[in-house]
Amino acid sequence: MGCGGNSQVRVVNAISDAPVNYDLAINGTTLFSDVGFESVSPASGYQSVSSGSESIELFQTGTTTAVVNATSIHLQGSKQYTVVATGYYGDSSGADTPGLVLLTDDNAPPPSGDAEIRVVHASPSAPGSVDVYLVPTGSDISNAAATISGLMFQQASRYQSLSAATYAYVLYTVIVTPSGSKTPFINQGYTLSAGQIRTLVLVDASDSKTPSQTPLALVDLN
Repeated sequence: MGCGGNSQVRVVNAISDAPVNYDLAINGTTLFSDVGFESVSPASGYQSVSSGSESIELFQTGTTTAVVNATSIHLQGSKQYTVVATGYYGDSSGADTPGLVLLTDDNAPPPSGDAEIRVVHASPSAPGSVDVYLVPTGSDISNAAATISGLMFQQASRYQSLSAATYAYVLYTVIVTPSGSKTPFINQGYTLSAGQIRTLVLVDASDSKTPSQTPLALVDLN
């Protein structure tokens, strides 16, 4: 049942061991089709979806074989959302059973001169709790405090502001470590311009129960 206008939704497939692509249905109607691993649907922007209390399901593409059974969600009108499919296709009863995580997006332009970044932990093989350092490229994190502490699996961080006054030339590195450790398993450089927003999704390497060293980067605002 809709309320206050439509919502905007996009879908990310972070299930690394999937043998097929996925369709996502809302209220029994397939709205996102043939979404492959590390893919975003729509490829650019969002799909308009009726707001209110909804039901979402994940299927093997072109079939009625459910990967994630119907789950109830509530979408507010005029809001933007990201649905992340994560877990392991081959895990039908454990802690890493495939699931859908609903994230509320905020793509309002950052303050003048700033960029923003958000991190989503969707890597089932990574430590269940991680620390994230957003630092100028070449920085030593030995004595640095984590920018994002204790980010749990299937959790998204808050948006973090990056100022051109602090991050010279808007070059920065994302370093991810197990919580409480300074030993990185991700050390990836990025360039952002003022006014941009990015969401980085931590995922596993394709068909491998090991963390990918390159997070999936979503272009939220350019």
